[in-house]
Amino acid sequence: MNLQKPYYAVIFTNTRTQGDHGYGEMAKEMEELARQQPGYLGFESARDELGISISYWESLEAISQWKANLDHSFAQKRGIEQWYSWYKVRVCLVEREYEFVKEK
Repeated sequence: MNLQKPYYAVIFTNTRTQGDHGYGEMAKEMEELARQQPGYLGFESARDELGISISYWESLEAISQWKANLDHSFAQKRGIEQWYSWYKVRVCLVEREYEFVKEK
């Protein structure tokens, strides 16, 4: 993913409670809904003992609009009540990036 810099990254780090309780389906729905939001640029996620999801955005305004989305707000409330034992959100300005790709 090569994005025009600078852009913003919202890093959502979390630990989950036991059981799915509809989490998997809601996560898919929220990713699809985020893709439809103005200013959305991309998404990456990894889950093991610690879950890390990163969404990429054009502006702080786009991030605020996503946070205020009613469906997203419902998912956040459900996350606090049911899915997460802990989470942290970081909003970062990405000014520089680099990557490594091993040739085959």
